[in-house]
Amino acid sequence: MDLQKVKQQFNIIGNSPLLNRGIEIATQVAITELSVLITGESGAGKEHFPKIIHHYSSRKHEPYFAINCGAIPEGTIDSELFGHEKGAFTDARSERKGYFEIANKGTLFLDEVGELPLSTQARLLRVLETGEFIRVGSSQVQKTNVRVVAATNLDIPRAIKEGKFREDLYYRLNEVGLIVPALRERKEDIPLLIRKFARDFADKYQMPAISLTEEALEIAKNYYWRGNVRQLKNVVNQISIIERRREITPDILLHYLPRNEQYTGLVAVNPQPNGNNYQDTTNIAVLQKIVLSLNNDIMVLKQQMDELKAQINMNGAKPILLDKGETIEEADTLGTDKRQKPIIEDITTEPIIEEVTPINTHPIAINKIADRDRDREAIKDALEATGGNRKAAAALLGVSERTLYRKLKEESKE
Repeated sequence: MDLQKVKQQFNIIGNSPLLNRGIEIATQVAITELSVLITGESGAGKEHFPKIIHHYSSRKHEPYFAINCGAIPEGTIDSELFGHEKGAFTDARSERKGYFEIANKGTLFLDEVGELPLSTQARLLRVLETGEFIRVGSSQVQKTNVRVVAATNLDIPRAIKEGKFREDLYYRLNEVGLIVPALRERKEDIPLLIRKFARDFADKYQMPAISLTEEALEIAKNYYWRGNVRQLKNVVNQISIIERRREITPDILLHYLPRNEQYTGLVAVNPQPNGNNYQDTTNIAVLQKIVLSLNNDIMVLKQQMDELKAQINMNGAKPILLDKGETIEEADTLGTDKRQKPIIEDITTEPIIEEVTPINTHPIAINKIADRDRDREAIKDALEATGGNRKAAAALLGVSERTLYRKLKEESKE
């Protein structure tokens, strides 16, 4: 079987081994009458494979119907699949044929088969095993010859354990299992899909096609793509319409990716040829770690600055800047004079104090040394270091604020 011909015929884009294997299984099983259960995530492209199976089967000239079981209300699903008699229920004004009747000799694709209620599952099991069904409201058994291909994105074994899906129906549907790979499992196909979608939307909207830079393309290849091909197509569509620039850079691309998936989903899960799993993170993930580290450093620095500010502005005091020859007593009479300013107005500006000697370790302890010149020099250094804050200067010198006032008063009298 020519795989490229099949892909072209059914508009399938990609060359990954997993995708090719799925197509091979579909074409090989098509010539049989076996039931096929297709599994894969939502948006991965499961709908292509039933068409391949039908086309390459002996039923290709007979009816083909695709039914989304999850979109039909539980109260009417039996009527849709098996038909009903007139008066079978309130709105049954006439008899109606179901899909199993009108698709006789053809193929039925039951998408989201895991959503069927248990009562309908029992009816489906019977028609698969015997080819017999009964319309709703009737007692007459009818025969049909239908090939069933089913698909689901549910974990059927888990649903069986939870009592939500019949185990016997699972084995009857899964005579041949076909797994459609998620987009992140065939990352080498992502550039091909992007180019295809970009050309399609360019033709549709009559505008130049977008293209991704190498960096943006690397992000796209390693993104998680929870919605698979459907999500990728929607993103390319949005960018094609909204962005004026036709060359898409990483910052533009990331704007269209859900934030809750951008970073947690940037890890590829493809196995290497040797079978070992590997992690391939992009520069975005690395930059994120750097930014987080810088944020931590900034928080620590801010905390240190706050502690320094609290140490300098003890008890909320503000410095009193003395003019030359002005005494403490004179300054005290000024109250809230315009010369009173906070020590640190903005922690983002250059710090006033470049280095502060720890409390009680100043080289001159004025309450222990009687040398007036050295006392004067120590007081001067302490006031300069604290920007004129008397309480902070006293703490810096290891003396009480009262002692510092006394020393300053003695200096003013001399």
